[in-house]
Amino acid sequence: MEPRKPPEYVLEVFADSQSVKEIVKAVLHTIFFHRYFPSIRPSLHEIPSLDIILPHIADPPEVETLIEAKASALVHQLQSMTANGGVRGQIAVRFFEKKRRRSGWFGGGMMGGRGGDEESCWEEWLLEVTIATPKTESGRDQQVLSQGGANHIVERSKVRRAMESSLQKTAMKIVNIVNRDRDHIPPITTSDQNPFPYQITLGQQETRGARFGGAWA
Repeated sequence: MEPRKPPEYVLEVFADSQSVKEIVKAVLHTIFFHRYFPSIRPSLHEIPSLDIILPHIADPPEVETLIEAKASALVHQLQSMTANGGVRGQIAVRFFEKKRRRSGWFGGGMMGGRGGDEESCWEEWLLEVTIATPKTESGRDQQVLSQGGANHIVERSKVRRAMESSLQKTAMKIVNIVNRDRDHIPPITTSDQNPFPYQITLGQQETRGARFGGAWA
């Protein structure tokens, strides 16, 4: 019998190159705030340059350290491709349960072997990150920018509003999902401090011919 595929939740955020790391960290902290079951020391964190306050896990430090490292790695990955316009990247969060591995014919009673533990994913979050630049920052609009700062300020304001909107919608989507979908959460059957191991991985980045205020390719 094939194991049941875990639910997969897709989230999307929009950010400029200056704010992408903080926005990615904010989304990851929000996910872990609702899905990390051991005792935590939560706090509230204001996103720099955005009028948004979201939950933040300061303790245990390994969660914050992992989120910081993976967000930095994603930013580094995306920055290597931003020269030609907007890009998209992906970061995944997976939660696992430990199951006793069933012994096979040779690994089981016939040979006197014993099954070990295996990890089975029970939930996956995919965060898709889109980085775009204001039109006045792209190469073909340098003339507009050189003629004055008004257009630059307007485009910056549009980007900021778009970032705030996407982050607010994503945070609310997380809250709605965790309040709605609970039946798939496995029972806690271990005395380990963290009953559900977790993993954060980077996905493939994608070059996009997009700018804020323009058409998406």
